[in-house]
Amino acid sequence: MAVPAAADGDPPRITQAYAGPRPGEAIGIDLLNYKRKPGVDLVAESPVFAAPIRMDDPAGDTGGLGVKAPIPASAKPGSYPLVVKARGKVVARDTIDVKPPKRPSIEVDEGGVRRPGTKVRLFFDDLYSGESGKFFTAHSSAFTSPVRLAHDKESWNNTRVFSALNVPLQFTLHDGTYAVWVTDGDGRRKAETRLEVRSARPGDADYLGKAKGPAFFGKADSPLSSRVKDFTIAAGRTVYVSWQDASPDAGEEERLTATSPAFEAPAKLTFDLLKGHEMDAPMFWGPARIKPGLKPGRYPVTVVSHRGRVKKTSSLTVTQGATHDDGVPSVVWVGVGAGTLVLGSAAVVLLVRWRRRASVS
Repeated sequence: MAVPAAADGDPPRITQAYAGPRPGEAIGIDLLNYKRKPGVDLVAESPVFAAPIRMDDPAGDTGGLGVKAPIPASAKPGSYPLVVKARGKVVARDTIDVKPPKRPSIEVDEGGVRRPGTKVRLFFDDLYSGESGKFFTAHSSAFTSPVRLAHDKESWNNTRVFSALNVPLQFTLHDGTYAVWVTDGDGRRKAETRLEVRSARPGDADYLGKAKGPAFFGKADSPLSSRVKDFTIAAGRTVYVSWQDASPDAGEEERLTATSPAFEAPAKLTFDLLKGHEMDAPMFWGPARIKPGLKPGRYPVTVVSHRGRVKKTSSLTVTQGATHDDGVPSVVWVGVGAGTLVLGSAAVVLLVRWRRRASVS
């Protein structure tokens, strides 16, 4: 049979996204190396399907992974033939391998060791015959509190996924292995896993990191223009303190501060994601108001990090007081100084990669 093919001469080929489904899951089916003709529908058929699947069905769009092809929950494990037809004629063949069902399970990130104080992601897979709960909670003595799992409505291939992101581990955890388990709305335990926690040790990149600072910049400047020496600020005004560390301690982006007898209060140093996007050392910065009426002179500014293992002090010069505050810097990339964090997806991916490197030895 003559089959329309792409210019390179390769025969039509079926691809499967999320191949090897379990009963109740779905796969994505696409057809490569085939020139579709106007008005000619392509249909995928398999004994495992409840009904033939139109390859151009808008309701089955997966966003780039082909057309959604559900596998019934009643399907038996095994190999099933798959064909794509055009006007009733087979243009490509493949096989769908249906895996056995598995009991509900809970996963923490992608495995590996985690540092005390870091944040983890939880994924509960409840795809199993007869499971129908809607409310689930994850528990562990490693967590600061029980965690409610939310249904992942964006998951088209597995409709029984429940998750939680950015779950903090207790900062004071001892090294060891901790149980993580999930309960349903009636308190019944559904699944369990183990989480290994280990603090940084001498030789680990995040034991001492590579800290630089504290440094200072003013209203009209940016963190990039920070300087450690020869910075002068008037009493009553606001100075901006920055800190860089190639390997911050786990969870440090939420608890790093700069202190000084010249400040009205400790300066909270917030993690600036954009610097990570530029592949520079992660940067932290935040504002500190100089005490009004403070006596002119040089004052120390100190940052303590890595659970007290790193302590650095710089000095700034305070001059005669001002009558008003300087406000916020004119250059603020992601708005962390104003308490608003606006991020692009690329920056989020880079942060996840950096956090993994920092929290896994």
